[in-house]
Amino acid sequence: MKKIAFVLAAAGLMSVAACSKSPEAAAVENNADALADNMEMQADNMDALADNTSNAAASAVLENAADNMNAAADNVRDAGEEKADNMQ
Repeated sequence: MKKIAFVLAAAGLMSVAACSKSPEAAAVENNADALADNMEMQADNMDALADNTSNAAASAVLENAADNMNAAADNVRDAGEEKADNMQ
């Protein structure tokens, strides 16, 4: 429930922040945020799998993959913001 509330709050803040941007820039940033959110959810799923496996090596691989996915999500979010800023 906390994650859903956070996502809704973030969406509300993004809509307020998007008011000063062109529609195209807002769309780019919103799409990047949606993609990054999806990637973060996938990373959460990988972390859950790592927690539930009894194989230590597989758990480490899944945790590393989750960390890499979170880093990639941050990069996507940053790239979307940069692109949107350059469109104004």
